[in-house]
Amino acid sequence: MSTEERLVDAGAVGTAAGGTTAAKETLEDYTLRFAPRSYRRWSPMVVATTALGGIAYMADFSIGAGIGLAHGTGNALLAIAVAAVVIFVTGFPLAYYAARYNIDLDLITRGSGFGYFGSVLTSVIFASFTFIFFALEGSIMAQGLKLGLGLPLWLGYLVSTLMVIPLVIYGMKALSKLQVWTTPVWLLLMVGPLMYLVAADPGTVDRFLAYAGSDGDGGLSTAPVLLGAGVCLSLIAQIGEQIDYLRFMPPRTEANRRGWWTAVVMAGPGWVVLGALKQAIGVFLAVYVLAEIGPAAATEPIQQFKGAFDAMLPSWLVVPLAVVLVVISQIKINVTNAYSGSLAWTNSFTRVTGRYPGRMVFVLLNLGFALALMEADMFSFLNDILGFYSNCAIAWVVTVATDIMVNKYLLKLSPQAPEFRRGMLYAVNPVGVTAFTAASGLSIAMYFHALGDTLQPYSPVAAAVLAFVLTPVMAVVTKGRYYLRRTDDGIAEPRLDADGNPSAVTYTCHVCRQDFERPDVARCPTHDAVVCSLCLSTDQVGDHVLPDAP
Repeated sequence: MSTEERLVDAGAVGTAAGGTTAAKETLEDYTLRFAPRSYRRWSPMVVATTALGGIAYMADFSIGAGIGLAHGTGNALLAIAVAAVVIFVTGFPLAYYAARYNIDLDLITRGSGFGYFGSVLTSVIFASFTFIFFALEGSIMAQGLKLGLGLPLWLGYLVSTLMVIPLVIYGMKALSKLQVWTTPVWLLLMVGPLMYLVAADPGTVDRFLAYAGSDGDGGLSTAPVLLGAGVCLSLIAQIGEQIDYLRFMPPRTEANRRGWWTAVVMAGPGWVVLGALKQAIGVFLAVYVLAEIGPAAATEPIQQFKGAFDAMLPSWLVVPLAVVLVVISQIKINVTNAYSGSLAWTNSFTRVTGRYPGRMVFVLLNLGFALALMEADMFSFLNDILGFYSNCAIAWVVTVATDIMVNKYLLKLSPQAPEFRRGMLYAVNPVGVTAFTAASGLSIAMYFHALGDTLQPYSPVAAAVLAFVLTPVMAVVTKGRYYLRRTDDGIAEPRLDADGNPSAVTYTCHVCRQDFERPDVARCPTHDAVVCSLCLSTDQVGDHVLPDAP
């Protein structure tokens, strides 16, 4: 029986895998499932380089410029630093879990306080992150195409969207090659102008540090720092995109231990170090070009780098190089945005409906949302969008990170080994859902001045503090009883090997007839066989789902 025939037969019992194309997609990208050892052939450094390739986005320059021009250099740099610390601390446990257990952020979220269906909400939030930032990067690229080629913005938006589709059809194999080969060119074009400006005119540094901002006197103040940090913290969900690559890390062994940890820290929470530097560079370049082009254009990366290249290159080379930099950056991040967004939408849809329509459907859906935002000129109200979104993203990431750090390792109320399979988890875990809902709800109310103007800048702080406090409180109140519906999946073979890595022992799923490694399967209650996690997700009648533990 062919693969296509097996999948069609599987669809008759509710496992609608969508034919050969869907099978190829899920086995290439491991959508909705654990990434097996047999597929993870890359070295830690290749995985790290691929993950960091997505950090080439230009939005950081705009974000930093917007904060700096409004509140002054001192407040902007402090806001950037505060946000970077929060992002690093919360990103570390998530990155470790992804690399150690080879699962994405949605699968981590399921077993870290949210439950099998409870994490659908956070998947939608993450998918929203990807199309918001796709739209932002697409807008920046359209600005470059308008400057370099004279394309109207509406057409530039369309071009920046359509050109990503051929690149994102393929999964990790294609993306790793793209990111590795384009990173050196991107680094040279980004760092070169900055080094030249500082070396050629040290006075630029003095002017940068002395800039007071348009709405202040340049002195440090709590409100502008927190407002700026709130905008920067909208990027906290970027760890989800890093994890979409980190889940392909090889097993950690004594031989690769140092390289493994270096790669996890660099490509996991370490992304924010480069991100914070880019935001600071954005402030520097905005101040540098401000007098010549005005505050509105000074937040546009294409104008920032055009001004920097003007100082060091012949005039005929300035615009082409600036456009090349913007285009490379946009491609590097937006293939990641489209890829990660499609995984998040697929996760949500498949769990809710029990159907797997294929990842490409959601690539197009995500790109459609992004294009609509671009055509609505989201760039002109960038900070408002990011400031609002950050409240949801902070509440989610802090909740999951706290569950791992506190509930799993300190209180030991949450199981340390992650669980994501249907039937093993409760549908909804009140620990994470309650903490997230309360933290995001109150912080959004604060952001929209519902609790007064004085508290408005503190909305991101409220989101983080409430999520951090309520997550362990809810675990104690519920005594951790809603994490696992069952502790036994019916298979004697341990899920982890002697080194603590996911076991590579394979089993054949009796529904789709494919081979899967031990962490991705469970015993089927109606057959003397095992079933894989995707077939469990697409089982619309529940025949293959284990019953409640006796």
